[in-house]
Amino acid sequence: MISEMIKGTLPRVCLLILEAVSAAFFLLFLLTGITAKFNTGNAVGMALSAAIAFVCLFPETAAGLVIKAAETRAGRIFLALFFLSAAASVILAIVISVFMIRAIDRPPETPANVIVLGCRVKENGPSLMLENRIEAAYEYLSENPDVICIASGGQGSDESMSEAECIKEELVSRGISPDRIILEDRSKNTYENIRNSLEIIDSLETERRAVIITSEFHQLRAAMISKKQGLECYSKSSHTFLPLLPSYWIREWFATAYEWVKK
Repeated sequence: MISEMIKGTLPRVCLLILEAVSAAFFLLFLLTGITAKFNTGNAVGMALSAAIAFVCLFPETAAGLVIKAAETRAGRIFLALFFLSAAASVILAIVISVFMIRAIDRPPETPANVIVLGCRVKENGPSLMLENRIEAAYEYLSENPDVICIASGGQGSDESMSEAECIKEELVSRGISPDRIILEDRSKNTYENIRNSLEIIDSLETERRAVIITSEFHQLRAAMISKKQGLECYSKSSHTFLPLLPSYWIREWFATAYEWVKK
């Protein structure tokens, strides 16, 4: 009897522990200020963790709710729609993730100019995510001394300087010549990053091609936006601090799906 109770309880406890760790990924770094703000990835991640935790803690209650719903025609329709939507969402998330992974590293055959997409600037300098993007830009610019860099990103109400200016300062401090860096400090989102950077590229009378430097989870959507605006783009990705990656990756599922369906 005891052994049967242990066999039934142990998997549930293990799953519950995993869900607690999962919830911490989405909540802990938000509360400590490492992430910039609450986003869709945090919300969906915590909601899924809470739902699975509820099933683990109260399996009889969860099963009872399903059985009760199945007793009525409306309930059966609801359950069918719910499970079909859940299955479709999982399939869509997998497909988008595959394309996100494929977009992470696509270097050009010949060197191309660089567009560095901005990210949050803190009072004392770049955020961790922006710092990683700057490091990736430094690597590419060091390996290709003849290309120029467009530092792209405006200044938010809670930022001490524009993201573009922060990118430039950090690259110059690493030894990159300021003459190779052009500021684009008006944009507020990825669409404007690309649009405003394209205006600079056109003013230089160079080919409409560039290496986009941004976080790995962001590359697919940046490429989609670039293609819509006529930019031939390649990618060099910075790496995201692993505990932060799940929330941003999930957020990109929704942002990428929206970018795909909108005109």
